[in-house]
Amino acid sequence: MFQLKTLMKLWFAILPGLFLLCGLTLPAAESAPSTTDTAPPDQMPVNYFKTETARITASCRSEVQSLADWQSHRTEYRRQAAEMLGLEPLPERTELRPVITGKLEAETFTVEKIYFQSQPHLYVTANLYLPKHRAKPAPAVLYLCGHLPVITNGVSCGNKTAYQHHGALWAANGYVCMILDTLQYGEIQGHHRGTYDEGMWWWNSRGYTPAGVEVWNAMRALDYLAFRPEVDPERMGVTGRSGGGAYSWFLAALDDRVKVVAPVAGITDLQNYVVDGAVDEHCDCMFLVNTYRWDYPRLAALCAPRPLLLANTDADSLFPLSGVLRTRDAVKRIYDLYGAATNFGLVIAPGPHQDTQDLQVPVLRWFNTHLQPQDPPLELTAVKRFPPLELKVFDQIPDDQINRQIQDSFVPLERPPEVPATAQAWAQLREKWMHGLREKCFAGWPADSGPPPATQLMSKSEDGIQYEAYEIQSQTEVPLRLCLMRKAAAGNPRQLILRVLDSTKAPADVPGGASPAIRPIAADFGTPEMVKSLTLEIKDQNLAYAVFWPRGLEPAVGSGGAGRLNLTRLRRRFMLLGQTLDGMRVWDIRRAMQALQSLQEFRETPLCLEAEGMMGINTLYASLFEPKINELRLQHLPASHSEGPDYLNVLKLLDIPQAAAMAAGRCRLQLQTDEIGGWEFLRSMADSPAAKLSIEWMKSP
Repeated sequence: MFQLKTLMKLWFAILPGLFLLCGLTLPAAESAPSTTDTAPPDQMPVNYFKTETARITASCRSEVQSLADWQSHRTEYRRQAAEMLGLEPLPERTELRPVITGKLEAETFTVEKIYFQSQPHLYVTANLYLPKHRAKPAPAVLYLCGHLPVITNGVSCGNKTAYQHHGALWAANGYVCMILDTLQYGEIQGHHRGTYDEGMWWWNSRGYTPAGVEVWNAMRALDYLAFRPEVDPERMGVTGRSGGGAYSWFLAALDDRVKVVAPVAGITDLQNYVVDGAVDEHCDCMFLVNTYRWDYPRLAALCAPRPLLLANTDADSLFPLSGVLRTRDAVKRIYDLYGAATNFGLVIAPGPHQDTQDLQVPVLRWFNTHLQPQDPPLELTAVKRFPPLELKVFDQIPDDQINRQIQDSFVPLERPPEVPATAQAWAQLREKWMHGLREKCFAGWPADSGPPPATQLMSKSEDGIQYEAYEIQSQTEVPLRLCLMRKAAAGNPRQLILRVLDSTKAPADVPGGASPAIRPIAADFGTPEMVKSLTLEIKDQNLAYAVFWPRGLEPAVGSGGAGRLNLTRLRRRFMLLGQTLDGMRVWDIRRAMQALQSLQEFRETPLCLEAEGMMGINTLYASLFEPKINELRLQHLPASHSEGPDYLNVLKLLDIPQAAAMAAGRCRLQLQTDEIGGWEFLRSMADSPAAKLSIEWMKSP
């Protein structure tokens, strides 16, 4: 038997000839799609995202037909929303330790420069606007900021300073107003853009979104406001624009202390985000980790029946009007069920994504209507009175701050498991993990409806070897390519080896390879000796080899290819749908296995899976969900999902060594890793009589 690495080289050597015999081209990673594609390459992902988005939207709407339906679900919806923000359970409400570092005086109000700790060492900087000559206690407004960095001489003053005119406006109208800095654009600059442009895909695996930090900081700000003698804690509301608009209704959905809410230019639906592409303009703080596959109107509806005003402009590209109106329609259904239609409003002003008085004035009137005992005349004069440095809270950033690293700790992870002492304990642990994987990581998979049809695209025999190409439907909108070579005119093969390919291991990337243009089998891309060796092995040992490309990899039919559709944009659309690209590739691999085993000649044939790197991890997880696996051969595996691939919430359940242990309890596992460290659990399990694992550790090449 050849070693895995040798087999890989031989297979890559024969691929050009296989595609020549199939009458198919073997494209380079960035080349045009095969002529057998049934739709333009960029259209297939669009169709997929349209279908998945529509499915989620319909599901969210169909669950609620009456007020009784809504009320029966509401508690669980709120719990799910908190979980998807990383706030289930809520962090401990530790001491805020508030500090006022200075005060500024204006004619009608005072500004206090404040910081507090929403968790130990997680600092929140804010400005508190206190109206003068106002009877106490007063209504309070928590104002949450959008993405407006204010940098003076290389020093961040916090985005609260960009919104100071809002604090002045609210104070002039008799409200106590606290303006919070955000995590990314505060005086201590953290991260909002992990998957947007910083490559932190492990945020998905950890179940982390910076939106959760923003909501938690806002909750603690309410704690602080309720403590202040100037504030009536029964009359607190929240507003903000853009990112701050989103946090406004996220907060109100979870915290009933918010009596009135008015998100400004911060709300839309999945269709705008995923299908229309608005996600490309937003960082991660705008989104839930969509474990339960929600459309965003459901989150907004959790504000009902409290007063909720949606405010937007009609030409806002970040929050398009079409999505705002669909959200209005969906949320209005819930308010109508409550008989609280007058508590739900919509304001549309002209213009693009800008902070205008046309939006500010209706919001102020909305708050006056619901929080003031009498609707007083409006004071509309609001200017930026102070240079940003005067509103800055810190003279020096605290040495013990964790703001810049909060993504590493905000969502608690499962403790590393102890090695089970008994077979029963191991079985219980496996069942717990498998349940969690189905419910929390791969809930975006379709219902399993049996093996997919395998449509034969070609079949050709040469030199005693049968070459075949199939198209399988992983999902209705996801046709994929599966190629096969086996001994011609023979009975059932002794073993079927399915090799799952990664785009980084396309034929052009194999050491010693050449251009992937169509060439004879023995020319340039592989030597006659290598082809002969593989052919002899197939003939002598009666093996069958199959290769498979999951979605997003060449030459998958209609997948678009990672090179043709910006990979980051593609991956972020998946995560908004409660999926990940790699999580759906796990599903694709399962479908390839099912398709092969449904072919008559392979129904009783032992199946071996081969893969490496990130696709090796995907193959590992796919093997956990399919019953008839004889052997796994995996190379170059990372030890943790912190390196990849990303599945939603997986690090809250287990890590790669635990998944490998489950696989090794089901079939023989040949494993080669790039690092010695990180695999202690698997090594201990291999030595445990309770587990009875079958593992062969392969040496690094």
